[in-house]
Amino acid sequence: MALRFPVGKIAAWFVAVLATTMAALVIVFLTFDWNRARPWIDDKVTQAIGRQFHITGDLKVGWQRPPSETGWRRWVPWPRFSAQNITIANPDWARQPQFATLDEIDFQVEVLPLLARDIVIPTINLVNPSIDLERLNDQRNNWTFRFNQPTEPSTWNLKLHDIAFETGHVAYADQITQADMQVVVDTLGQPVPIGDVMKQQEQASHKSSAQVVGESGATRLHKQVEASAASSATAASSGPASPASTSANTGTTSQQQSKPSVPPYGLGWTVKGTYKKTAVSGSGKVGGVLALQDTTRPFPVQADVKIGDTHIALAGTVTAPAHLAALDLKLWLQGVSMAHLYPIAGVPLPETPPYATEGRLVGQFTENGNVFKYENFTGRVGGSDLNGSTVYVGKKPRPMLSGELVSNLLQFSDLAPIIGADTNASKAKRGERTRQPSNKAVPVEQFKTDRWKAIDADVKFTGRRIIKDPALPITNLYTHVIMTDGVLTFEPLKFGVAGGTLASNIHLDGSTAPLKGRFATQARHLKLKQLFPTVKTMQSALGEVNGDAALSATGNSPAALAATSNGEVKALITDGTISRLYMEAAGLNVLNVVYEKLFGKRDVKINCAAADFVVTNGVLESRVFALDTENAVIDTDGHIDLQTEQMDLGIHPHTKGLRVVTLRSPLYVKGTFKNPHVGVNAGALAVRGGAVVGLGLINPLAALIPLIAPSNNKPLPCAQLLADMRAAPDAPPAGQKQREKAAPAYLASDAAGPAEDSPGSTARTQAARKTAPAGPAAASEAQYRGR
Repeated sequence: MALRFPVGKIAAWFVAVLATTMAALVIVFLTFDWNRARPWIDDKVTQAIGRQFHITGDLKVGWQRPPSETGWRRWVPWPRFSAQNITIANPDWARQPQFATLDEIDFQVEVLPLLARDIVIPTINLVNPSIDLERLNDQRNNWTFRFNQPTEPSTWNLKLHDIAFETGHVAYADQITQADMQVVVDTLGQPVPIGDVMKQQEQASHKSSAQVVGESGATRLHKQVEASAASSATAASSGPASPASTSANTGTTSQQQSKPSVPPYGLGWTVKGTYKKTAVSGSGKVGGVLALQDTTRPFPVQADVKIGDTHIALAGTVTAPAHLAALDLKLWLQGVSMAHLYPIAGVPLPETPPYATEGRLVGQFTENGNVFKYENFTGRVGGSDLNGSTVYVGKKPRPMLSGELVSNLLQFSDLAPIIGADTNASKAKRGERTRQPSNKAVPVEQFKTDRWKAIDADVKFTGRRIIKDPALPITNLYTHVIMTDGVLTFEPLKFGVAGGTLASNIHLDGSTAPLKGRFATQARHLKLKQLFPTVKTMQSALGEVNGDAALSATGNSPAALAATSNGEVKALITDGTISRLYMEAAGLNVLNVVYEKLFGKRDVKINCAAADFVVTNGVLESRVFALDTENAVIDTDGHIDLQTEQMDLGIHPHTKGLRVVTLRSPLYVKGTFKNPHVGVNAGALAVRGGAVVGLGLINPLAALIPLIAPSNNKPLPCAQLLADMRAAPDAPPAGQKQREKAAPAYLASDAAGPAEDSPGSTARTQAARKTAPAGPAAASEAQYRGR
C-alpha cells in the first residue's frame, strides 16, 4: 500500500510558520525593551576589556534601509543600534575615575555579510566623547587594555570602516614628558576644502616668520620658496626630452590621477596646556570621518601650535590615521633657536639665531623604523639662507639623522651661537643662562653633551659664500658632521681663507666626563696679501702661509678645551715679499721710515718665516718664532696662555746693513686677548736715550753713535729650518701633557756650535736649553743679551 504525504499542505504550513516566526521575531525585536539587556552587555564588555563598562542611558535597536546600497540590496534593511550615556572606568591608580564617557554611540550592521560570519559596520558615530589619557613615571598608562583572550579563536570577523564624531574633549597627562594638555574638538559648521586651508596657513606662517626673522627675512624666505618651486617645475618640464622620462612622467601622472580625492576638513580643534613645563597653545582642523579600513583614503590634518618660543604649523594628509601608515604634509617651523626643537622632537640640533623654514614632510611608519623626510625645505637662519633635505630614521639602538644642507649667502656671525660666541643679549634671547665674562674672548658656554647620545647623525653643510667683516679673509665653508653614540666629529671643518684652505678634523668624545677632544688642523696656500685685505701696505705682499697643528684637550666648553690643550702648532712662510715700511718700522729705524714715507715703498724679500709652538696645559711656548728678510730678522719669544687669555711676547728686531737713527729696541705684546697692548721696551729705550744725552753733552755728533746700528747678524738657517718644520706636529692623548722632544736640527746646531751673535737666538736658545746640555750656547746667549 502506497503512502501519500500532503506535500503541498506541508509546504504551505512551513511557509506560514516561518513567516509567523519571522513576524514575531520582528515584533519582539522592535518592541522588546532592550534596556533589560544592559546588565548582560555591561558584564560581557567588562570581562572582555578588563575595565568597568556601563550603559546608563537608553539602549535601542531599530531598522533602516541602507542609504548607500543600490538594486535589490537596498530593500534589505539593516539593524541600527544606539546606546546613551556610556562610561569606561580608569585603573585604580589614575587621577580621574573615568577613562572615557560618551553621550551616545550608534551604528548600523550590514545584514548580508552576517551569512558569512562577517560583522560589517560601515560607520560608528560617537557623540561628545570625552577621553582621559594618563601615564606615570613607571611607564604605566591607562590607554593599554588587557583584553581577555578566548580559549578558541572566534569564527566571526569584525570590520569597522569609519569613525565619525562631532564634538569631543581629550585630556592628556604624562609624567614622563611632563605634559598636561586639554584638547577640545568641535564641528566647523561647513566643510572646508584642503586648498583653502593651505592658503590660510601659508598666510599665517608668513606673519609668524616676520615676527621671528623680520619682515625682510620673511620676504626673502618667500622668494626662496618661489625660486625653489620654479626650479622644481623647470626640472619637471625638462623630463619629456627623452622617451624614458616621457614614460616615467606618464606613469606618474596616471598614478596621481588614480589617487583618491582628499575629503574636506569637517572638525576644528584647540589645545592648551604645558609640555615639559613649557606653555603649549594652538588650533587646527581634521577631517570629519576617520577611515579605518580604507588605507588609500587620505585624512586631512592641519595644525598651528606654539610650544614655548617654537612655532610649528602643518597642513596636508595622513594615510590610514588609525595605524599612521604614512603622512604627506607642508611643514613650517619658526623659533628662537633650532636647539629648542630637542625637547619636542628629540633631535639635538645646534644653537642658532632665530630661524624660519618651510618644506615638505613625508613620513612612512614601518615595523623596521619610522622614516621622516623633510624634503627640499628652504629657510632663513639669522641673516643667512638655508636649503636642503634631511632624513630621520627611527632605528635601533638610536635613530639616525642624515642630510645635505646648503647656504648660498651665509652670515659669518650666524655661526657664533653654535659655540656660544654670540653676545650675552643673544644668549638671553635664546634662553641660555650662561653669560660670557666681559674679560674673556674664548666662549665659556658648555656643550650639551647629554643630548649627543639621543641620536646618530651624518650631515653635510656647505656655505657657498660667507658675508662677514671685510677684514676677515674667509670666503666659504664646508663641513661633514658625524655623530655616533655621543661622539661628535667634523671630518672636515673646512674654510676657504685668503685664497687657500684652513681645514680641521675635530673629534669630540661627549660620552665621557669631561669631554675629550682631538684637533688636527692644516693651513694650505694662504696668501699673505689676502690675509690682510684691508691693510693697503700688504696688498703688494707675496708668499703663502702653510701650517699644521695637532692638539688634544679635555673640557665641556671651548674655553675649557683651550685651557687644557696639549700639542704642537707649526706655520711656514716661504718665497714672499713684504712692505719695507713694515720691516723698517719693526726695527724702529726712524730715518728709513721717514724716507719710505716720502720717497717710496719698495718691497722686501722674505727669505723664510716660521712659527713652532709647543702647547702644554694651554700655554703656547715658542721654540722658534722668527721672520728673516733681506733687510732684517725679527725674532719673537715668550708665551701665550689660553687659560688666562694673556700674552707676554717679546719682539726682537735685528737689522741687516747700516741703519742711521735706529732705536733697535725690543717690542712687546702683552695684555689679554680682548685688550692686547703693543709697545716698545721702555728700559732699552731709556738706556739708549741716556747714552744719547750723555754723549751729546760732550760732543753733539757723538750723540748719534748709539743710534747707529752696524750689521753683525747672520740670517736664519732657512733650509734646515724648513726641512725640520715639515715634520707633522703631534699631540698626546686627551688629558695628558705634551711630552718633551729633542730640539730640531736648526736649534740643536746652535746649541752645540760656537758662540756667535745669531739672529733668532733668543727663542732658539731658550728651546735649546730645554733639550740640550749647557755649553757654548749659554755663552752665546749671554753675549747676545750683553749687547
